[in-house]
Amino acid sequence: MTSGTFESLCDPVLIAVGVPHGFGRKGSQVPERTAFTKQVHGVGVWQTGSSLEPASAEADALLSCEPGHSVGIVTADCVPILAAAEDASAVVAIHAGWRGMAAGVIEAGVRALEAQASTRPWVAAVGPAARGCCYEVDEPVRAGLAGRYSTLLEGVLEPGRSGRYQLDLSSLAVRILGSLGVDPTRIGVTHRVCTICDPDRFESHRRDGSDAGRLKHFITRPTAHSGQG
Repeated sequence: MTSGTFESLCDPVLIAVGVPHGFGRKGSQVPERTAFTKQVHGVGVWQTGSSLEPASAEADALLSCEPGHSVGIVTADCVPILAAAEDASAVVAIHAGWRGMAAGVIEAGVRALEAQASTRPWVAAVGPAARGCCYEVDEPVRAGLAGRYSTLLEGVLEPGRSGRYQLDLSSLAVRILGSLGVDPTRIGVTHRVCTICDPDRFESHRRDGSDAGRLKHFITRPTAHSGQG
């Protein structure tokens, strides 16, 4: 899924470790039987092989350690994060809007990956999401994020109109990943673009409201990885 009108967008950091993946754009598809959960802007983590069917699970991070199994998330301005152990022994997809970030969903997803991966370090890619050029938020959002990330907000949450702020969600996600120990050179930002101001390629709830569709993103645990003989 690397070329063509309706194919997903891939990031070099995940290509380099041999992990199939894709950030969605309008019309792009995911592999058959990709697992999706009920996303609730929380910190729940669902793992392939769980006794709970994904459609019944409330989780915003999905982990796969099973060869050939894909996990996916949907977004329409929130940040999609796709991450993997460097030897591809485990992969995770994280759905991170401002509520999920304030609750700690990125930390939850990274901890789950670290617990299951056979090696460190890992790599992560940040996909299309709302950025500071277009994404205006209010004081409750600022306060919610500041409660957890007061030292990370400079330059990604800027004052705008009275009582309003411009928030760069994807840049904040990059900073959070770095604070968790992900090497900055292993954080892919090739597709860190704004969903709101690119209507030709991306869905956006902030732009289109209830008429917005959803972008589907996926990552697959390969059938073989470098830790295997």
